[in-house]
Amino acid sequence: MDRLRAIVESPQLERFVIVLIVLNAITLGLETSASIMAEYGRLLHIIDTIFLWIFVAELAARMVVKRGEFFRDPWSIFDLIVIGIALLPATGSLSVLRALRVLRLLRLVTAIPSLKRVVGGLITAIPGMGSIMLLMGLIYYVFAVMGTKLFGATSPEQFGSLGSTAYTLFQIMTFDDWSGGIAKPLMEKHPYAIAYIVIFILLSAFMMLNLFIGVVVSALDEEKGADAPKLLHDPREMENVLAELRAIRAEMERLKVKT
Repeated sequence: MDRLRAIVESPQLERFVIVLIVLNAITLGLETSASIMAEYGRLLHIIDTIFLWIFVAELAARMVVKRGEFFRDPWSIFDLIVIGIALLPATGSLSVLRALRVLRLLRLVTAIPSLKRVVGGLITAIPGMGSIMLLMGLIYYVFAVMGTKLFGATSPEQFGSLGSTAYTLFQIMTFDDWSGGIAKPLMEKHPYAIAYIVIFILLSAFMMLNLFIGVVVSALDEEKGADAPKLLHDPREMENVLAELRAIRAEMERLKVKT
């Protein structure tokens, strides 16, 4: 068991799994080419199956080593779901699940610590994003009602109903042909429409976007700060830090001798 634990927790295995995930993503991409599949389809399916069973063996080894701790770790559960989807039979009505095999690439999130911190920060930011989304919804509703009442009679395709106005506002917010396709024709009939459009753009595209960025950056900073104490208790990280300190000390001693 100790030997298996050493293998599972070794950085060499972690790097090996990362390489396999990348290679598996490449083979899955090659399977989208009809010409390549016509010539090498059988070989690619065999390689894909080998990759899958290696991932299954690695996941099973982690479950044996960590036991109950494995199911308390959300990242381990994420790996289990991704591999479980890949193991489902992809025939008949479940043939659509073959496309979900590419989800194995998402295991890079759990294999690379920096990606894990980014995703953790995004998850932490969800409550703050919820408040911003509520505010955004209120702004959207207010401007949708205003736009329908102001411009619905003259521009029924874009502002004829609450739903069509909301879709038009989304097009304006994403700058999808908003000037020539929406703003200019509307301003020919309603010169004051420019104020309506500019105010909405400032509130939605600029202010809301900056709020989203601020919440995400703040969450990433919190995630990084929360990980710092954990790194100090990680034996491998501590060993790396000590090795770097020894190297710095040796270099300082060498410089002293030269001087």
